[in-house]
Amino acid sequence: MINGIIGKKLGMTQVYSASGKVEPVTVLEVGPCTVTQVKTLENDGYVAAQLGFGTAKRLAKAEKGHTKDTGEFRHLREFRLEDVSGVEVGSKVDASLFSDGELIDVTGISKGHGFAGGVKRHGFHGGPKTHGQSDRHRAPGSIGSTTTPGRVYKGTRMAGHMGHDQVTVRCLKVVKADTEKNLLLVRGAVPGGKNGLIIVKKSKKSS
Repeated sequence: MINGIIGKKLGMTQVYSASGKVEPVTVLEVGPCTVTQVKTLENDGYVAAQLGFGTAKRLAKAEKGHTKDTGEFRHLREFRLEDVSGVEVGSKVDASLFSDGELIDVTGISKGHGFAGGVKRHGFHGGPKTHGQSDRHRAPGSIGSTTTPGRVYKGTRMAGHMGHDQVTVRCLKVVKADTEKNLLLVRGAVPGGKNGLIIVKKSKKSS
């Protein structure tokens, strides 16, 4: 059985629970996705199902040939499975895969913040603001050592590119699954901006 789906983040809103409590939710459009390829242990060395999502504006000939029997998709992603029996090329996967109250894991690309300094990127405190230190407020300070080792260690926290990383948020609760509109209302925040591509999988932890 396929345990995940491709979708996009639409944004955030709030809904009222049955008890009248306001719950902040993230709205996810999941599917409909089409199975474009089934990979088996005998042919490919592992077991997986490839899903297609979204309509592509233009594709290379090789890409068109790969999905010629199922359509032209903007996104293709694989989902590892233990067993592909019952999974056929051309079959559909939609929001009915999930139910209210279920726990899911959502993977997306976090928002990019460009080049950021040490204070913003790593929470450094900066230098002292007294004793003549007029230009050290957000400076990183010393990064090296003395004769030993005489170099800067790899992985030293410094200024650099911040954000735009793959992030997975685990065990988010599905407040409501709208199977007619293929929408999931998820309690909490999901990485990325509006219309960002996401991967939604059933959480391995019980609900």
